[in-house]
Amino acid sequence: MSPAAQKNAPAKNSTTQNAPARSARAPRSAPKSTQRTARAPRNAPRSVPAPGAPAPLAPGGLRVMPLGGLGEIGRNMTVFEHADKLLVVDCGVLFPEDHQPGVDVILPDFTPIRDRLDDIVAIVLTHGHEDHIGGVPYLLKERADIPLIGSELTLAFITAKLKEHRITPSTVHVEAGDRRTAGPFDLEFVAVNHSIPDGLAVAIRTSAGMVLHTGDFKMDQFPLDGRITDLRAFARLGEEGVDLFLTDSTNAEVPGFTVSERDLTPAIDQVFATAPRRVIVSSFASHVHRIQQVLDAAHAHGRKVAFVGRSMVRNMGIARDLGYLTIPRGLVVDAKKLEQMPDEKVTLVCTGSQGEPLAALSRMANGEHQIEVGDGDTVLLASSLIPGNENAIYGVINKLTDRGVRVVHKGNAKVHVSGHASAGELVYCYNIVRPRNVMPVHGEAKHLRANADLAIRTGVPAEGTVVARDGDVIDLVDGRARLAGHVPAELVYVDGETIGRATEGVLAERRQLKDGGVVTVLAILDPETNALAEPPEYLTRGFVSDGRLLKGATAEITTALARTAPGTDDIGKLESVIAGAVARHLGRALRREPVVIAVVVDA
Repeated sequence: MSPAAQKNAPAKNSTTQNAPARSARAPRSAPKSTQRTARAPRNAPRSVPAPGAPAPLAPGGLRVMPLGGLGEIGRNMTVFEHADKLLVVDCGVLFPEDHQPGVDVILPDFTPIRDRLDDIVAIVLTHGHEDHIGGVPYLLKERADIPLIGSELTLAFITAKLKEHRITPSTVHVEAGDRRTAGPFDLEFVAVNHSIPDGLAVAIRTSAGMVLHTGDFKMDQFPLDGRITDLRAFARLGEEGVDLFLTDSTNAEVPGFTVSERDLTPAIDQVFATAPRRVIVSSFASHVHRIQQVLDAAHAHGRKVAFVGRSMVRNMGIARDLGYLTIPRGLVVDAKKLEQMPDEKVTLVCTGSQGEPLAALSRMANGEHQIEVGDGDTVLLASSLIPGNENAIYGVINKLTDRGVRVVHKGNAKVHVSGHASAGELVYCYNIVRPRNVMPVHGEAKHLRANADLAIRTGVPAEGTVVARDGDVIDLVDGRARLAGHVPAELVYVDGETIGRATEGVLAERRQLKDGGVVTVLAILDPETNALAEPPEYLTRGFVSDGRLLKGATAEITTALARTAPGTDDIGKLESVIAGAVARHLGRALRREPVVIAVVVDA
């Protein structure tokens, strides 16, 4: 067996994914708690958070604080508190949508733990996707020596990312089947299959009970790397007693089982077989499995491959060096060498599958990249469509099509499968784990609710099924999970070099600028009467109007100033009066709300 094959072989305690026969025993019911709370209806999970800040954690209890990932697809971060210590599982980013202009990424809110950074014993990283590791540099900037616990590939990805931030992390390498202690937390790691190699679930044992966090996972029976989700370990942990089960909710609304990665091979091969010129593949820079399929297809059809984009080059280099990516000798070359080759022998692998404006694919679509695309080229979008990115992605597809490019994507060919468990797989897990309490994670509200409903249908008590949102505090005491309060969990915007300074108010102003433009009013006033000394001058940017409309604005200014006390020397107040008058007039006349700026000058 080759070193790479040995690396990807199942751990010794892994078996095939044949679930054990369902036990005849009834689902465990939580021991009676001395603390009484309002009961949810029997057929519905509890989802209304307790009001206000939580009370101190009961002695011996375990507190769970999701600071991201519940109610959204991204910025996954969960904090566990026990015996006055904190354990963080994942710390990812969320990518901005159209209504968040100028934002680079969105972080979890560290406010609830900022004054307790010294209490953090470790950050456990379940896998190497950006929505699970992208926020780590920002947390380590607040305390750089927090140990990072993860698998080989995950730690390699985050170490390379931290190098760009000039941070050298303290890392703890673990593999499936390992157990480690971090403060009062006893951690056991379980192999799970996902769209990136080396994913791990984590069982967290404490004196308050055991939590099993799946991370992102699915149950691909024929994964490309031969590494399956270790359901035997799930069943063993279930027999020991899982007090709280945190499960991936992304595909909870999708019936059945997620399609195997191997089922995509014929469709990808067909793209290469029928492409008359270059094939340009766009994917996540961490999607090692999909890139392997692309490399195999390119090699089979006699094409050379070049990686385009810093993150793609970096991550594929790491995956190759660690043996997670198999590249035949001479297959991958520098992008400049491809310029000398016939188009039908060229394959480019780049970033930009989500329509990111600065990514390579978007710049190609806009004609702003050194690589020019056109008639006969084929673009393969080998990734999922993240909610919120639809408009950007379809915009890129349309621009590429206008240039004569054939675009192959999930909507017109079988070229992508999800990395997340569908409803059938989730039910399968509930039936073998038999948890006392369930808290769905990783998903929008509809995904969390659908996942909770699946849990209840398998026999998990409704009062033990908690649909939480970011900032909700869940306490596990005496075997019972309950909502105990709420902490801040706001969206934290990274805007260039600033973190958290771009507020919702700032974004509202940017949206206003985008939608209405800017009108600047230069007004010369008589200092004795505050009346207009001459007609104001209007300077516009991004705002379309005619002179008559602006004359009407002048009349509105005159009326507003007449209501202002003569001799007022508060320039700021006068500017506010003028800006308000113009804004009201334009709003009534055009139903537009440009940003209005007034500048007052004394005559």
